[in-house]
Amino acid sequence: MRCPSCGSLDTQVKDSRPTEDSAVIRRRRVCLACNFRFTTFERVQLRELVVLKRNGRRVPFDRDKLVRSVQIALRKRPVEPELIEQMVSKIVRELESGGEAEVSSEAIGEIVMEHLRALDDVAYVRFASVYRNFREAKDFEAFLGELSSEDEARPPASAARPPSPVK
Repeated sequence: MRCPSCGSLDTQVKDSRPTEDSAVIRRRRVCLACNFRFTTFERVQLRELVVLKRNGRRVPFDRDKLVRSVQIALRKRPVEPELIEQMVSKIVRELESGGEAEVSSEAIGEIVMEHLRALDDVAYVRFASVYRNFREAKDFEAFLGELSSEDEARPPASAARPPSPVK
């Protein structure tokens, strides 16, 4: 691992431990050249993903870019960072296990919107406004109209559960 301070390749792992959900290994490292200490994270990658952009370009999938866009949508919302990390991990696993090495940016956007909708409605609308390129207030109105009509078509959460027995 290259030292972020001096660029030396001579680094040593001082401590390794799994994160809370055991999906990532956190490693504390020290550079033997300059004694700079830093942390790295290691996670399983099932396959190398390539994103097919709308303009036809192909770029390597960047998990950090996905995290940033989700964090922007969730800015100032009451969502724990652990939930964001879990959601991003689910999205990445879904993409990697999809069977295709190339994934369109549209498919990624739809998956992110699906997960955001389950997590936070405001973040869902924020993300959709950028992803679907809303230009005017009427775009928001139309989208919110679709959203509310879909919500009305769904059975309420209380109807999905069987009634509790009366004692």
